Amino acid sequence: MTYCVAIKLRAGLVFLSDSRTNAGLDQISTFRKMIVYERPGDRFMVLLSAGNLSIAQSVREILQVEELRDHDHAEPLTIWNARSLFDAARVLGSAVRRVHDRDAAALKDAGVEFNVSLIFGGQIRGEGMRLYQVYSAGNFIEATPETPYFQIGESKYGKPVLDRVITPDTPLAEAAKCALVSMDSTLKSNLSVGLPLDLVVYEADHFQTDRVVCIDENNPYFRMLHDSWGHKLREVFDSIEDPMWNGGSTEVPLRVASPRSQPMRKIGGPDERLI
Repeated sequence: MTYCVAIKLRAGLVFLSDSRTNAGLDQISTFRKMIVYERPGDRFMVLLSAGNLSIAQSVREILQVEELRDHDHAEPLTIWNARSLFDAARVLGSAVRRVHDRDAAALKDAGVEFNVSLIFGGQIRGEGMRLYQVYSAGNFIEATPETPYFQIGESKYGKPVLDRVITPDTPLAEAAKCALVSMDSTLKSNLSVGLPLDLVVYEADHFQTDRVVCIDENNPYFRMLHDSWGHKLREVFDSIEDPMWNGGSTEVPLRVASPRSQPMRKIGGPDERLI
């Protein structure tokens, strides 16, 4: 399994991925799930992948040379000449469908589902930043101010902190911290997600970045974040009152007068009614 998250903010973009893959309990490996496409001054794009590793690797290789012929453009579209990230995402979708056409039937015969999920985002000169989630059929959706982040893979454990913290106005450093907390929560709860991590932070309108890091178990910041997050969660948990059944001295009793304050009970023998 895997976990990848990408966040779109007014200030820039944050991309984070783990690197663990497994094909059973005794076949655990490390593969990078992030690739950066960069032409300084012109375009900056990042691709994150989850799902079947062979499919994801095939899509990444084909994307390098994929051409999408479109009557609205004089020359075939590639990710390197697309004038918008929307068109670059269309090229990515075409690459996914090309791999599907080539491999899906053989995979089905072998009992393997065609399963790949992708996040693709960045900025091309002449337009603002954009962020897409691409599905196995090659179709995609775009991030909005109401939904400023995408997750793929084992997403449920890291979602609550993103929902509570991330808004379009979140600063880049804070968003990177939030993404790492989201990943740490996932690492804690799911063994199919693992170190090392790849983190990229992109500042709007720069068309390149030097904020790229591979994080392993010896990374001092991530170790501090892991220890601090667990400690602070325990502090907050301990600061909340325990439930009081009969009020007592608390101003927030657990049980109060309500038509639904009592559970449904069966009293007496098998012929007695429920109350």
